[in-house]
Amino acid sequence: MSAPVVVTREEWMTVAAARMLWDRCVCFVGIGLPSAACNLARLTQAPDIVLIYESGTIGTRPDVLPLSIGDGELAETAAFVVPLPEVFAHYLQGGRVDAGFLGAAQVDRFGNLNSTVIGAYAAPATRLPGAGGAPEIAAHARQTFVMLRGDRRSFVERLDFRTTAFRPGRGPRAVITDFGILAPQPDTGELRLAALFADATVEEARAAVAWPLAIADPLERVAPPTAHELDTLRALQARTREAHERPVVLPGAAAP
Repeated sequence: MSAPVVVTREEWMTVAAARMLWDRCVCFVGIGLPSAACNLARLTQAPDIVLIYESGTIGTRPDVLPLSIGDGELAETAAFVVPLPEVFAHYLQGGRVDAGFLGAAQVDRFGNLNSTVIGAYAAPATRLPGAGGAPEIAAHARQTFVMLRGDRRSFVERLDFRTTAFRPGRGPRAVITDFGILAPQPDTGELRLAALFADATVEEARAAVAWPLAIADPLERVAPPTAHELDTLRALQARTREAHERPVVLPGAAAP
């Protein structure tokens, strides 16, 4: 008898996030876990999704996950590349983006995000990459999803710095964590536990969140990753590792 397949929490998280997307939607993608989820969706149930990265790549179809928005893989596989101001003015502010997929360092109980500093702004313990296009995505995408690993340093009562603020009633549609999915309550907009992964518990979810976490009734269970989803994700990650481990040879330099 073969051993059962072990699925990591990050794989659960990425698959659950990928399932949020649909075919032919226009999605503004953040780097990291959001990029993995969006490209998994493209390789599974949403083959004609239109992925936009902040660097101006439209309809990109990378074979490996990009290291940054400036990764050449994005431009080389894009349908076309436009200037950065056009991405924001024509696509995002023009109402042409169906979904935004973001990461952050902190999220509060209403889905507002911090990606600027941990600690006091004037003398931070950690300085983070900053806002990027997140505030504009939150303001103008038709809906927004957030991916963030769960612990009390990340799911906080009060942000150290509010980088991205949502208007009342316009918070993220879902926050996908490594224990399950948080979604806003219809009446208050406060995030509550909407769904759990099969091996996660309500107690674990509450321990990872710094505010008194409400629980949806009924509380859903996220279906486990299918063999196809898992195989596709692992193949994508393997290609990515192999590509990023290759030595970089500059033009005119001798190969190692």
